[in-house]
Amino acid sequence: MAEVKLTKNELRAQQNRLAQLLKYLPTLQLKKAMLQAEVNEARNEIAQLEEFYEKTHHKVETYSELYSEKSSVNFHNAAKVASIDKHYENVAGVEVPIFNSIIFEDFVYDLFDTPPWVDPLVLGLRSLIEVIEKIKVVKLKKAALEKELREVSIRVNLFEKILIPRALVNIKKIKVFLGDQELASVGRAKVAKGKVESQKAAILLRKKTQENSHAL
Repeated sequence: MAEVKLTKNELRAQQNRLAQLLKYLPTLQLKKAMLQAEVNEARNEIAQLEEFYEKTHHKVETYSELYSEKSSVNFHNAAKVASIDKHYENVAGVEVPIFNSIIFEDFVYDLFDTPPWVDPLVLGLRSLIEVIEKIKVVKLKKAALEKELREVSIRVNLFEKILIPRALVNIKKIKVFLGDQELASVGRAKVAKGKVESQKAAILLRKKTQENSHAL
């Protein structure tokens, strides 16, 4: 860290810097709080989706004993994803992905030539794939928010623990130095004034002495 200049100009510069830091800090603190809230919300959303996945997965597993039955349905093809529709939104200053919908590839099977458990199984499989894709998108959202939160937290800590305390120390240091300089200047002025007064008194004393000697 460069040594601070002990001058009035530097004092004004440090005071202006401190004012700017104190003005901008609340904005950073607010953004940090907003980001933390959004991260917590994303975490809760992931937890809810994972809970839904477990419940849906359990339902799908109830049909596992029926898999051995002969069926013309290829369940792998039944849950093939054609596309994922999502968009981006600005959340607390961060562009994050938002899940819209999932589109599966066309899948047709003969309703009269398949067991009755095929329909709920296909729907269950598709529901599992959809929730998996939702979780992926929300995790991307959470990662983007956490990255921004880390960066903002670093800046808040920098302001609170380094820049503002440093500016306060510099201001105090400069004020003390300038105060000492002013006191020293006043002291020198008093000494100089005292010398002048002493010189004047000495001159007057010599004058009076000379006048008195002439009078005698």
